[in-house]
Amino acid sequence: MNAEQAIAQAAATYSNWGRWGEDDVLGTVNFIGPAERRAAAALVRRGVSFSLSQRFDMNGPQKGWRRRTNPVHTMLDTGLDAVHGDQGFPHGIGGADDVIAMPLQCSTQWDGLGHIFDHGRAWNGRPADQVVTSEGDLVTGIEHLAAPVAGRGVLLDVAAVYGELPDGFAITEEHLTATAEAHGVEIRRGDLVCVRTGRLARAKRDGWGDYAGGPSPGLSFWTAGWLHRTELAAVATDTWGFEVGPNEFENAFQPLHQVVIPHLGLLVGEMWDLDALAADCAADGVHEFFLTAAPLPITGAVGSPVNPLAIK
Repeated sequence: MNAEQAIAQAAATYSNWGRWGEDDVLGTVNFIGPAERRAAAALVRRGVSFSLSQRFDMNGPQKGWRRRTNPVHTMLDTGLDAVHGDQGFPHGIGGADDVIAMPLQCSTQWDGLGHIFDHGRAWNGRPADQVVTSEGDLVTGIEHLAAPVAGRGVLLDVAAVYGELPDGFAITEEHLTATAEAHGVEIRRGDLVCVRTGRLARAKRDGWGDYAGGPSPGLSFWTAGWLHRTELAAVATDTWGFEVGPNEFENAFQPLHQVVIPHLGLLVGEMWDLDALAADCAADGVHEFFLTAAPLPITGAVGSPVNPLAIK
């Protein structure tokens, strides 16, 4: 079976089109309801929190692919301006201001539902050219996810169970279920699942190299059925591209994206820093937590930076 055939078969088998009505803009985030959030909040026992975000600075992973650059942070006003009286404020008050310029998917981020299309169709079967235009995502802009992305988080530390994963290691359903069993954690409907491959830890140790767009461990294309069947709200990884690279077919590019975003409506997170959380989970044996991961409500955006917080 080639990539085209596999994608078509998975899209037909695992489609969620129409599941939440023709006007839906949330996709699998619909699986998180008030009951799921209340239960997730009860997981906060120790009151410790972990940021799952990389730092947003010029030392990031980007190398210019598709014009993606690392954040450029510029000061508009500084202490120097204040000390030298260049700001013109009364009674000695001074201040600092700054600005940042960056692609919305240059570091820890969510892929919005308007990010990937399949044969010209966006999430829920809509024509892509009527969804995302030069004005932005007119239908499923990331701003719709500003409130609902909070619930039960689960860490599946595949690297802890299977050892350091080499580039090209395809994480299968069997790997994911075995990891959950090893952690003593159950995957439930509406979960926000964080999959740690160890790829970011390797980049921290050895340098960025080809972290952005290069070979990497990641989810196998054949996990599409598991992602659909478990009714997850979202999946995030510590890799640049979520799925294994090189991809599992010849002449293919991100085939799992092509199924799970436009057909499942799955919220996908990439470049999350799961290392500190993983160390804590290994220490206390608890791999579930309250997770809040709201994207910036950038109107019409197809992705957004995020600072996810895992609270245990």
